[in-house]
Amino acid sequence: MDPNASTRTEESAGQSATHAEPSDDIGILADIQLLWEDLQGLSHDRFRLAALETRRAGQSLTTMLAAAVMLGLLLSAAWLGLMAAGVQWLIEHDLQASSAILLAVAGNLLLALILFGVIRRRSRYLQFPATQHSLKPVSKDYAVKDLV
Repeated sequence: MDPNASTRTEESAGQSATHAEPSDDIGILADIQLLWEDLQGLSHDRFRLAALETRRAGQSLTTMLAAAVMLGLLLSAAWLGLMAAGVQWLIEHDLQASSAILLAVAGNLLLALILFGVIRRRSRYLQFPATQHSLKPVSKDYAVKDLV
């Protein structure tokens, strides 16, 4: 056995390992390239899905607003019909027509005033008062009083 043979074998193994590294690098780069393309494809699909859902949401909102306007008109007509029936009933029970109409108008104005009060009381919650209070910094005097 030649003692140089083992070093030659080690050298050839080292050379073949060196030659294997570039092919491994090429394989890794190809894998990275494929992953990058997959990521781009997935992100494109997600953006397309978001765009389609946004379009659908816009169409739904438009339909809902149109239905709400129609509903408001129908409810207004029904309310006017109820007011006319009430006025007619008052007239039939020996109340003058002008007095019956004024009574219906006063009732409508009273209901409008009550609803305005409800809206005004509830509007302060639109400003997130508890959240604003929790975000304010604690003053030094207040913090010292709590510690003492």
